[in-house]
Amino acid sequence: MATEIRVPTLGESVTEATVGTWYKKVGDAIAADEPIVELETDKVTIEVPAPAAGTLSEITAQEGETVELDALLGQIAEGEGAAAAPTADKKEEAPKQEEAKAEKPAEPSGSDMPASPSASKMMAEKNVSADQVEGSGKRGQILKGDVISAVAKGTSAPAAPASKAPARAPSKVEDADREERVKMTRLRQTIAKRLKDAQNTAAMLTTYNEVDMTAVMEMRKKYKDLFLKKHNVKLGFMGFFAKAVTHALKELPAVNAEIDGTDIIYKNFCHIGVAVGTDKGLVVPVVRDADQMSIAEIEAEIARLAKAARSGELSMADMQGGTFTITNGGVYGSLMSSPILNAPQSGILGMHKIQERPMAIGGQVVIRPMMYLALSYDHRMVDGQEAVTFLVRVKESLEDPERLVLDL
Repeated sequence: MATEIRVPTLGESVTEATVGTWYKKVGDAIAADEPIVELETDKVTIEVPAPAAGTLSEITAQEGETVELDALLGQIAEGEGAAAAPTADKKEEAPKQEEAKAEKPAEPSGSDMPASPSASKMMAEKNVSADQVEGSGKRGQILKGDVISAVAKGTSAPAAPASKAPARAPSKVEDADREERVKMTRLRQTIAKRLKDAQNTAAMLTTYNEVDMTAVMEMRKKYKDLFLKKHNVKLGFMGFFAKAVTHALKELPAVNAEIDGTDIIYKNFCHIGVAVGTDKGLVVPVVRDADQMSIAEIEAEIARLAKAARSGELSMADMQGGTFTITNGGVYGSLMSSPILNAPQSGILGMHKIQERPMAIGGQVVIRPMMYLALSYDHRMVDGQEAVTFLVRVKESLEDPERLVLDL
């Protein structure tokens, strides 16, 4: 008796995945719960364990194919050894299956494809019609994630058809053989779509400031060994920045809010997303309730999330619910940049390289380790005064870190 390998639940609003790497080939022996195939969603990579021990007898979904929830990936036969050849009965059934497929009426395509049940329910709850939502599923089917995106945009009119990117001009003959065409991963496609959607939806603006890192660097140098010994985690800069951000968010709640149609949702908690670069692209795991954590707890959680991100072990829960994001381009040498919002959030803080620069202090020119800060924000939600004040509060906390200890 064969055991089916099916696509497991992928997480809230995730309805399909791309088959990544099969760790086994047909005929290989498999142990129960052994990772057998990798699935790549638009948020995380998931390893599917073998539901039973036996031999991989069939691979139904090949690498690179898109599969939906509960779709058949393959089958496991009992016992060990090479997979059995197709039986005569199966060969006889093949023509019948082809006939059945031919008799089956064609499924609707494009906008005629009915929305998924979860999407239909949400459209009814949010009073959104199907012509206001652009479907991203197969044959243009509307999925729950599409409805969430449409509601976040505050759409009130039928969505205009998406314009296709202009066709790429053919390469020169002498260059064609030296090019390599590689299909974008689902994660990279999602990154591209979300960043472009953020630019198209939000009234995005960036304000800048600079911070003198002397106090933080001296405190870090003084206590890093004791900190590591007591908390078993290194004392970095991100803990200070995350804590400074949570203090500023409490004073300026608009930066921690988001727009939902014609409503504003104020978040009375601080879930801080921390952008992490991996070999597959940028991911943003979330430090939940960072406002209730100590610097040591924040550093420990960031270390855990960064390790999980780079090893491909992030869970769906690790990626969801962020209210504000911090991204550190300084680790790559960036001196100044304008980060793009992580929609539907209203703010993102960009950290940059620490560089010694001459500064005029008390009528004298002194050399100080300086860092440029950049706050990109949704001007629909956040006024310029609030954005500038937020960045000033972050600057004040970092230049006088005792404020973080005393909650000032």
